[in-house]
Amino acid sequence: MSRILITGGAGFIGSHLCDYMLSKGHYVICMDNFITGDIANIEHIRDERFLFIKQDVTNYLYVEGKLDYILHFASPASPIDYLNHPIQTLKVGSLGTHKALGLAKEKGAVFVIASTSEVYGDPLVHPQKENYWGNVNPIGPRGVYDEAKRFAEAITMAYNRYHKVPTRIVRIFNTFGPRMRINDGRAVPTFISQALNREGITVFGDGSQTRSFCYISDLVEGIYRLMMSDETEPVNIGNPNEMTVLQLAERISKKTGSKSKIVFKPLPVDDPKQRRPDISKAKKILNWEPVVSLEDGLDRTIEYFEEKLGI
Repeated sequence: MSRILITGGAGFIGSHLCDYMLSKGHYVICMDNFITGDIANIEHIRDERFLFIKQDVTNYLYVEGKLDYILHFASPASPIDYLNHPIQTLKVGSLGTHKALGLAKEKGAVFVIASTSEVYGDPLVHPQKENYWGNVNPIGPRGVYDEAKRFAEAITMAYNRYHKVPTRIVRIFNTFGPRMRINDGRAVPTFISQALNREGITVFGDGSQTRSFCYISDLVEGIYRLMMSDETEPVNIGNPNEMTVLQLAERISKKTGSKSKIVFKPLPVDDPKQRRPDISKAKKILNWEPVVSLEDGLDRTIEYFEEKLGI
């Protein structure tokens, strides 16, 4: 079985990857510094094939023994996080990616970088295909995350072309599920926690901006298939079923039986108006598409939040 390093392994997506890789029989090294990750996401793991290392990947990166795969998922990922940690976000996308790639080169490991739909910015093309170069404001408040990930993609491809490091780039679209933080700031956890706490459900703008939401288990399956493939260029992984943010808020309000009112607030700077992946490439080369419905995914996520909130 393979030995896999997952940076950001105590985060929302990273912790689910740890579980999945262990279920496949692999050895997993989880690395995190807990800026946005949480020990609670991995404390359930009791497996001799699992090792945790507390470390900031932007400072120094050393792992004993062989590594077959490195999954670089360390990064703040929600607007609240990367606006609160702008320098760390830029550093983990640049210095952290550089160090992780250097380790992959040294170990002869396959390198998988977690990129994002944010590389498309506020897209002028809809839905977004992998060959779209994006519409990003490099000096806007969201630029710290957008450009960190765009740089991460660029240096990953440079290592692939110059050093012949086998690389994979997954562009992750909106994903949700258990282990998202209550104060995450993204739509699904925010709406659920507000509805369950009987607070006003805050929708930015008029709520007409669109998103598409992929359940975590579908995302992890897509990442694994990409990891095991030979595809070196970016691949979108997400759910193409599009809906408005207002529709999502109303759906969650109904599901939770909440009497919370929807409160409209000003739209943040550079907030994308439309976001939907074209997953034709993933279907073709990975034989992947999402299978969990929004309804089922929301039910599982609401149940998780009810338990966390003691409701």
